[in-house]
Amino acid sequence: MGTALVYHEDMTVARLLWDYPECEIECPERLTATLKRLQQRGLEQRCLRLEAREASEAELGLVHSSEYVAVVRGTQALGTGELQALSGQYDSVYFHPSTFHCARLAAGAALQLVDAVLTGAAHNGLALVRPPGHHSQRTAANGFCVFNNVAIAAEHAKQKHGLHRILIVDWDVHHGQGIQYIFEDDPSVLYFSWHRYEHGRFWPFLRESDADEVGRGRGHGFTVNLPWNQFDPELVLVSAGFDSAIGDPEGHMRATPECFAHLTQLLQVLAGGRVCAVLEGGYHLESLAESVCMMVQALLGDPAPPLSGTMVPCESALESIQRVRAAQAPYWTSLQHQDVGPVLSPSACSPEGRPLLPGGPAYMEAAAAEAAEAAVALSSLLDRLRLQPLPPVRTAVALTSVDAALVLPSGVLHQEGSAPREETEAWARPHEALAQDGALTALGKVLNLVDRILDGQVSSGITATPALATAATLDVAIRRGLHLGAQRLLCVAVGQLERPPDLSDDGRILWLNIGGQEAAALSMFHVSVPLPQVTGGLLSCVLGLVLPLAYGFQPDLVLVALGPAHGLQDTHGALLALMLRGPVGGRVLALVQESKPQLVGALARALHGEAALSLGPCSMASPEDMQALKHLRRQLEPKWRMLQVAVTSPGSLKSAEGEVFAPQS
Repeated sequence: MGTALVYHEDMTVARLLWDYPECEIECPERLTATLKRLQQRGLEQRCLRLEAREASEAELGLVHSSEYVAVVRGTQALGTGELQALSGQYDSVYFHPSTFHCARLAAGAALQLVDAVLTGAAHNGLALVRPPGHHSQRTAANGFCVFNNVAIAAEHAKQKHGLHRILIVDWDVHHGQGIQYIFEDDPSVLYFSWHRYEHGRFWPFLRESDADEVGRGRGHGFTVNLPWNQFDPELVLVSAGFDSAIGDPEGHMRATPECFAHLTQLLQVLAGGRVCAVLEGGYHLESLAESVCMMVQALLGDPAPPLSGTMVPCESALESIQRVRAAQAPYWTSLQHQDVGPVLSPSACSPEGRPLLPGGPAYMEAAAAEAAEAAVALSSLLDRLRLQPLPPVRTAVALTSVDAALVLPSGVLHQEGSAPREETEAWARPHEALAQDGALTALGKVLNLVDRILDGQVSSGITATPALATAATLDVAIRRGLHLGAQRLLCVAVGQLERPPDLSDDGRILWLNIGGQEAAALSMFHVSVPLPQVTGGLLSCVLGLVLPLAYGFQPDLVLVALGPAHGLQDTHGALLALMLRGPVGGRVLALVQESKPQLVGALARALHGEAALSLGPCSMASPEDMQALKHLRRQLEPKWRMLQVAVTSPGSLKSAEGEVFAPQS
């Protein structure tokens, strides 16, 4: 299995035939420029390429009325004037004689992708399509959208494949009201839309785009509007719009392309990694192409580049998140126990100005400024990617002996190298626990792997050491990393592992102990939390503490040590390592005890980008775990601003909430 890419060149045929400035940005070049960039990066060649088919009229009828389908079918025989007149009956739509064919291909591509993933032919994938679909309604085209590709795919997955729980994540900058209307009374589809609202002043100017719109009837609580799993989805569909990307003339936002790789990675821990993305918006060709490349790299399992800039949430994002929590709390028990402040009213924030109308001098001036800013940001990103290419080895395992029960994914390198003996002995000298031959041999492999990760030859690694030597080996690995020039090291020590007393507390090392006796922030860079007793508690800890601290710290290397009595199930250890790939660009070194082949295998699959984790039933975090987490957050929030965004106590990844990174507007 791999990543599917579904496309058909006929989707580039439809184009605007008359002067209509509002719609001219939805052009064929959106697909051709993106596909060309995928080819230039070698990403298309790594995917399973599928040629899109047309959706049948019966398949379109899963969400659209037969009368509406007949109207669109009829456009094939209309002249330009008639097409213009018909287009004028809808909001921000244009028709072309090839629209019916193109739109059927777009819907068919989404269906093919879902079939490939649910039958096991592919693990995940992207349908590269136009026209987009998420604004389209049962009986109407809307906002460049003709047929609702993702909604059709969701109904198809339910009816053909028997799915009962589908999560739709819509990160297009515009609210996908079409999907919301179609599923607002359907509890089998959880629709999560992350869009620009601005208190109703941003298109589509709908009151029902606000956070307090939660669904209707049996679907109450299954519409989540953010201006994520008690649910436990069997499939994740992404309405992948990129008009929030920097430079986009529609969104006027500043999300850089690598943001979309991070969002994709967060979704891949759900539904066993079965993620199907379908292109929606995105109208700055360079920004669109780069953003799609970043998402496809994440789907392929490549580590995401670290996010650049200061990790500080904007006030409007915090307001939106608080309002969503308040609106959804009656429907999700995991949200009813969160320690959140009062919901901010719109007047308490600084709302955006009314969007400028296209064509005016102020609009043109603002557009030129945004285009210039986008050019600089994209040039900087490309420079960083050229200077820091993906390492030739994604994952390496360095063990002193190989257990017959160890099963590694294809492509994981079993590293034979070791640091020179004399050098290893010199690093080991301060520690009696490293005097034994077995511990010394393991340390040599650790040192070699740290070297290879920091010099860009290996992205992530796993190594093992005797149980009694774990703490000493970790101490040496930290010092080796600093010696080699790492500016910031995040050490996540799980189990009975104390922070070395002579490590400096100067901001270069963030020590996070999961498994301490009590919740304590001994300093800004020394944090201890008891090991949660259930899966829900662990996920609360990861989402509500570990990830916000990691993103805020922006480390050069993450060391994950699973020490004596760490208490984690293999899948939980793998989840922790997997989630920590994002903040550090994949540079994670996991240190485990010897004779743990199942744990090493699980870690290797996670770090190699094979995110098909099965966490099993997830219960709520215990009151003790929740209280410990709240206590730490209150202590740390003044220094670590990302904790203001984090979820305080999600029941698990199987609930309607999750970590949200909102681009600043």
